Amino acid sequence: MSTKMMLYNLLEGVKWTGTVENCEISDVCSDSRKLTPGCAFVCIKGLNFDGHDHAAAALQNGAAVVVCEHDLGLSNQIVVENSRLAYSIMCGNLFGNPASRMRMIGVTGTNGKTTVTTLIKNILSSLGLKVGLVGTIQNEIIDEVHPAHKTTPDAYELHQLFAEMEKKGCEFVVMEVSSHALAQYRLGAVNFEIAVFTNLTQDHLDYHKDMEDYFAAKRKLFDMTRTAVINIDDDYGQRLALMVPCEVVTCSTKHKNADFYASDIKCLPTGVEFHLDYNNITSKITFGMPGFFSVENALSAAAACLRAGISLEKVVQGLNANHGVKGRSEIIPTGRDFTVICDYAHSPDGLKNILPSVREYTKGRLITLFGCGGDRDVTKRPIMGEIAAENSDFLIVTSDNPRTEDPVKIIEDILPGVKKHSTEYVVIPDRREAIFYAVSHAKPGDVIVLAGKGHEDYQVLNGKTIHFDEREVVAEALAALPADNV
Repeated sequence: MSTKMMLYNLLEGVKWTGTVENCEISDVCSDSRKLTPGCAFVCIKGLNFDGHDHAAAALQNGAAVVVCEHDLGLSNQIVVENSRLAYSIMCGNLFGNPASRMRMIGVTGTNGKTTVTTLIKNILSSLGLKVGLVGTIQNEIIDEVHPAHKTTPDAYELHQLFAEMEKKGCEFVVMEVSSHALAQYRLGAVNFEIAVFTNLTQDHLDYHKDMEDYFAAKRKLFDMTRTAVINIDDDYGQRLALMVPCEVVTCSTKHKNADFYASDIKCLPTGVEFHLDYNNITSKITFGMPGFFSVENALSAAAACLRAGISLEKVVQGLNANHGVKGRSEIIPTGRDFTVICDYAHSPDGLKNILPSVREYTKGRLITLFGCGGDRDVTKRPIMGEIAAENSDFLIVTSDNPRTEDPVKIIEDILPGVKKHSTEYVVIPDRREAIFYAVSHAKPGDVIVLAGKGHEDYQVLNGKTIHFDEREVVAEALAALPADNV
């Protein structure tokens, strides 16, 4: 629990108007259900809920002040231009702004955030540095692992996490920064020493009105950083490099004039090999994560660590010692003559990255099992179907996280894209049944790509979350194979 704070100290850095007297505040709250006596209640307008509607009740139930975006005619009200930003800054102040005393590295982009943050943390940790990680899979405080509910937590949870990291002695914090978090000002006044841009492709258009809006949200991170590490193989990366106000460091597998350039790239079943060209020095990298996109991720991680002051020798050693990230091109052991790969690819670009890379070393058929999430961007469903069909020999169209949608309806949205190609496919809505089908029908040399779930160990059906770990399901399917298939 945070310490109490005087109101005017809590509002430091916030532009506000009002006649509220300075008083002691017990906490900061934006959820009326979590309100406590003596707190500051911040009114935030969401898609389905507006905190302003609960401001009067908040004061009646013990809040010391309410923070709002327009005059509500209440006593003890503070009016601000942007209550989300005010809330984030107030949360930072409440916990003593711990992020200002640690070295912050942020990573944003559609794909690659989890891999790049994990690589950076592993490289820094291998040198004995104490590192905190904020990510999609989990949050980490040095060696402690904490569950993650969002890619970038709510502002209160985020600053509380920073405070715990500082208390445990973290020198660095490496974090994934989502477009939602940037659009919703969850980071407040946090500044970054280094920010990494991986790429930008279609995703989250259920939230952002179009790709330009999505790009504008991502761009905000680079107004909060000292050095930008940008993948200029990506078209949006090239644009970003020309418009950010900070120092720019470029990474590329195509442009030799980039600050960090990968050459002589070899994609293997066990990973990638390439030469890292930096500052007129060439280093051999053998990175244990398959897929061409792994080269881009490794370059970004290397650049961030070098800009943080780590020697080239140590960075190369760190990359060569890494053996991948859970749910990212993860090979699930089968003990059979076919391969199963689990990958988080849940967007058009995600499939476009993983499937051609796997194709390069597939001796038999490339079998892709995938679906699309419910209550999310509908327009990407046929696009993903077309990409999967174009790059596979056989498709199993199934469910991802249907959430509150009918799984069959989601599949119907996918199939028009699939049917643009002559690729053979089957429809099996039950994902467990679909995995059993894939494993039982696999032939020698085949590679099965389970796309969409990655690190997730759950599935959301009819609005309920159930346990579902694809590694466990694959093991069950293998155990069910007849003896002559072993």
